[in-house]
Amino acid sequence: MLEALFENLLPIITFLPAVGMVLVLLLPRRLEEGIRQIALWSSIATFALAVVLFIQFQASAQMQFQIAWPWIELAGVPISFGMGVDGISLLLVLLTAFLTPLAILSSWRYIKDRVKEYYALFLLLEVGMLGVFLATDLFLFYVFWEVMLIPMYFLIGIWGGERKVYAAIKFVLFTLFGSLLMLVAILFLAFSSGAGTFDIGTIVEYLTLNPLPSDIQMMLFIAFFLAFAIKVPLFPFHTWLPDAHVEAPTAGSVILAGVLLKMGTYGFVRFCLPMFPDATLQALPTVMVLAIIGIIYAALVAMVQPDVKKLVAYSSVAHLGFVMLGIFSLNMQGLQGGMLQMINHGLSTGALFLIVGVLYERRHTHLIADYGGIARVMPVFATIFMIITLSSIGLPGLNGFIGEFLTILGAFRFFWGYGLVAVIGVVLAAVYMLWMLQRVMFGKINHEENRELPDVNWRELAYLLPIVVFVVWIGVYPMTFLEKMEPSLHCLLKRIEKPLKEHYPNADIGVDPALEAEIDCGLPEVFEPQLDEQEGEN
Repeated sequence: MLEALFENLLPIITFLPAVGMVLVLLLPRRLEEGIRQIALWSSIATFALAVVLFIQFQASAQMQFQIAWPWIELAGVPISFGMGVDGISLLLVLLTAFLTPLAILSSWRYIKDRVKEYYALFLLLEVGMLGVFLATDLFLFYVFWEVMLIPMYFLIGIWGGERKVYAAIKFVLFTLFGSLLMLVAILFLAFSSGAGTFDIGTIVEYLTLNPLPSDIQMMLFIAFFLAFAIKVPLFPFHTWLPDAHVEAPTAGSVILAGVLLKMGTYGFVRFCLPMFPDATLQALPTVMVLAIIGIIYAALVAMVQPDVKKLVAYSSVAHLGFVMLGIFSLNMQGLQGGMLQMINHGLSTGALFLIVGVLYERRHTHLIADYGGIARVMPVFATIFMIITLSSIGLPGLNGFIGEFLTILGAFRFFWGYGLVAVIGVVLAAVYMLWMLQRVMFGKINHEENRELPDVNWRELAYLLPIVVFVVWIGVYPMTFLEKMEPSLHCLLKRIEKPLKEHYPNADIGVDPALEAEIDCGLPEVFEPQLDEQEGEN
């Protein structure tokens, strides 16, 4: 029984929420409490299996728990239902499974209309998100990528705020534009690159041995880049995000910030770096500049926001700029910082949206001016709010510090100017976050409505305290999570080391030499001799 479970662990994790969705749809509408319970417990069961996956995962560069079931054939090219997990995707799967039950719990009393449809869509959304991180077939990846778009559109468009339809349509149009270009690139890779497959690992190995011409690489890179840059969102593709965040229900904002934005950064690491290294390196200065502009621009805009939810939304743009900076530093410290910062942002910003939701349920306003002195009447809530705010700005001892430190270190290793501007971004983040905290939580109570606000209840503690635990855990002992991703990132960097040295002779990927003998990158037998031959010719 256990052997069968482990052999099929990934599809079980992915589709367990779908089982909950079917049960939700089968229940009569009048049984709203039962619908909520099924949605919650199916998501908790999914998280429990994700924890089992994390514990059983061995720190190596190889894909683990792999399955590859024959599915369909497209013009002679087979498409498999292929799934696998490595150090790049593991933590994102865990983050998705962790945040979903918390988001569902936050909706318990907030969602009162169309409860059945809401929770069914939310569980479908979880299926799509998990599938994106676990798919090892490009076509399957695209299917899951599109699947998660549908429920988020309805979550914003039906249960959102006053401008919900505008925000939902804007979200779909931006995302769909990039997705269609990515589909064209996926079809080219399968049919015209010579790989003759949709399997991601096989395509990466083939393109490593048979690099595409630079102009074709660049066209394919641009197609993938637009899809991922819009999803991040990287400046100037960010304009859909504040509207979507502000209009989305609290749980929608949590998942949007905590998971959906990470699909873009994940895509850069999983696809652009190993498949199109030359194009990536040509575009690197542009991407770094856009990331830095996003960090500074978003911080300045966040400072002047009168709406606390929109302020947190713009902070997402700045934080994801740090992630992009780390990824494109192309060294171990930067990549580890970028990957860990994806998790940190999901925890801290997800918690901030939950906190904003707690305030909104009591006062039905997002305006900072309508608060003040809340700490006097909600001391437990104020304590949690302060911890999460400090984690968001990178206080040592909390999760944000480790991610930002590694990211900035990686940027400095690549070029000191990038690291310097990143430090300025950290300072600006402290300014707008602490100023927001001071105006909302402290000072005098200027509005009578704030004098009798109840402190957090058991349900709110149930979805806020687990995040606080992880915030402290990562801040105190990050190696629990860093050691899981290190081998995969090591092999990714070794794969692009040669083109990196050609473009930037002084670049250092920052890999510990001791890892060379310990980590098997699983490269094909012809790979290393062919590289040696190429190096001899050069």
